[in-house]
Amino acid sequence: MKITVVGASGGIGRHLVRQALADGHDVTAALRSPEKLTDRHPRLTIVRADALDAASVEPAIEGADAVLSGIGQAGRHDPLRPASTSARAVTEAMAATGVRRLLVVSAGPLNHTGAGQPFLAHRVFGPLLWAVLKELYTDLERMEAVLRETDLDWTSVRPPRLLDKPGTGRYRHALEAGPSGSSIPRADVARAMLDFVTDPTTYHHTVGVST
Repeated sequence: MKITVVGASGGIGRHLVRQALADGHDVTAALRSPEKLTDRHPRLTIVRADALDAASVEPAIEGADAVLSGIGQAGRHDPLRPASTSARAVTEAMAATGVRRLLVVSAGPLNHTGAGQPFLAHRVFGPLLWAVLKELYTDLERMEAVLRETDLDWTSVRPPRLLDKPGTGRYRHALEAGPSGSSIPRADVARAMLDFVTDPTTYHHTVGVST
């Protein structure tokens, strides 16, 4: 399978690249600053592309079987609104090239119904996180709205608190619910995204993932 990873130098993006290669896929890593990705592999192509611009990212998407995005905000305040801006650019590029499968990273607190989440996570910690990270979560909501406006086979993966620790290769997931746990390693978010690429039950859904 040919996979394009946008945001390939980020915390989840790097894991997407490495795990996709380990799975035997051909990977195109698209990033604004190619020098930030030091990985080298015979099946890895690193290209310069601005994921916030459809024309720039289109060549990196051409011919892909799936596009996986690890793009998110660098901090609580990012005037570029990278999640929603990149979603619009990438979906436009996918429409132009005929690529249909798209997976993105969102966040657990966007689960406003609380389905599949512990009471404290939804009723106590959720509102606190929204108070602190409202700008970031609002951008992610806009991103998911962009996806819903398309006819692409999209999936938005919603993890809880992300950890920089070795992945286990195991995770729990639920459609339009969760995440049921309070944290997950970034490597396991990448594992879930790659597993979902060929899972049609995740098409057009948000998916909560956690340990």
